[in-house]
Amino acid sequence: MQALILAGGKGSRLKPYTTVLPKPLMPVGDYPILEIILRQLANCGVSEIILAIGYMGHLFQALFQDGSRYGLHIEYSFEDKPLGTAGPIALVKNKLHDDFLVMNGDLLTTLNYRHLFEYHRNMNASATIGLYKRQVKIDFGVIEQSSEGRLLRYIEKPTHDYSVSMGVNVMHKASVLPYLQSGVYLDIPDLMISLMNVGNGVYCYNEPCYWLDIGRVEDYKLATEIFESKQNEFLP
Repeated sequence: MQALILAGGKGSRLKPYTTVLPKPLMPVGDYPILEIILRQLANCGVSEIILAIGYMGHLFQALFQDGSRYGLHIEYSFEDKPLGTAGPIALVKNKLHDDFLVMNGDLLTTLNYRHLFEYHRNMNASATIGLYKRQVKIDFGVIEQSSEGRLLRYIEKPTHDYSVSMGVNVMHKASVLPYLQSGVYLDIPDLMISLMNVGNGVYCYNEPCYWLDIGRVEDYKLATEIFESKQNEFLP
């Protein structure tokens, strides 16, 4: 299996931490979070990694080198300008397998990447989105009213359930390349909608697991606490 990892962002929501380190290199426990991801991918059968880098890209090369100490082969793709979450795919189109993982380099999860990949292949999908179920608690009384202002419902501090994208996807090369242009900005949600609109099979994958994006300071602190208390679940 092959994975393209998106690691080129500046991590502006994590400042001031990311003025010193790019977000995927932020430490979680004793490891940069990207190293945790690399070890997990290798454990799930991924052998080839392409790191899409930009901001402080030299640090990734210095730290991970060719990937051999993780049992991986790592190559690097450089962005000289922001290309979104799907745009970097076009830069490496000649290196991609028929099906490949595309994922963010700043998430903490126990997702089984092999199971996600196998589901994608079994469904003969053009693309597959890894989903995570989250609950959002509203700390107010929510009012529903009629057009005339009559009270219809009064819901005190409701909790809403959502399925959110984990930032982990599998894509079929031949299906997605027609929508990609080298050097042109494109985000994965727009790519998925374009595929869906022309009838290509875009599927969703769910499994019981833990997931957290470390993009915000409070989430980064929570990820550190959870990893340190349950490290064997993330790195068995």
